[in-house]
Amino acid sequence: MPTTAVGVEGLRALAGKHLGHSDWMEVTQERVNQFADATGDHQWIHVDPERAAAGPFGGPIAHGYLTLSLVPSFLPQILDVQGFTMGVNYGCNKVRFPSPVPVGAKLRCGASLDEVAEVKGGVQITLTLTFEVEGAAKPACVAEVVLRNYL
Repeated sequence: MPTTAVGVEGLRALAGKHLGHSDWMEVTQERVNQFADATGDHQWIHVDPERAAAGPFGGPIAHGYLTLSLVPSFLPQILDVQGFTMGVNYGCNKVRFPSPVPVGAKLRCGASLDEVAEVKGGVQITLTLTFEVEGAAKPACVAEVVLRNYL
């Protein structure tokens, strides 16, 4: 169940807090292949399971940007923002990929609301998103993302 924030004051009340985690999602070879087709990144470590088995990760891994692209799927499971007419991605301040996401692994996202700032017509929020691979010691991705919600 996501954490609900209603309006600017609801978001302000959550500033500085960890909001929770998404559900686990299996990262399949099919998803990796579809991402490769969509982006044109067909590097063998992603799309050639046989060659990747002998490579540095012992099998195929998801693209780092595939992991990051799951924000629109994961974030609504964590945070439900209400009281605005629309929300948009504004960008990322920092993104790192400390460890790989092996194909077949389960991935989830945790979120903390770092900052809430008023902007013309709405509010800008900065969140730290941490993507975890089930059983892994290090996160697969840590991203500071900036979203804007307009009244």
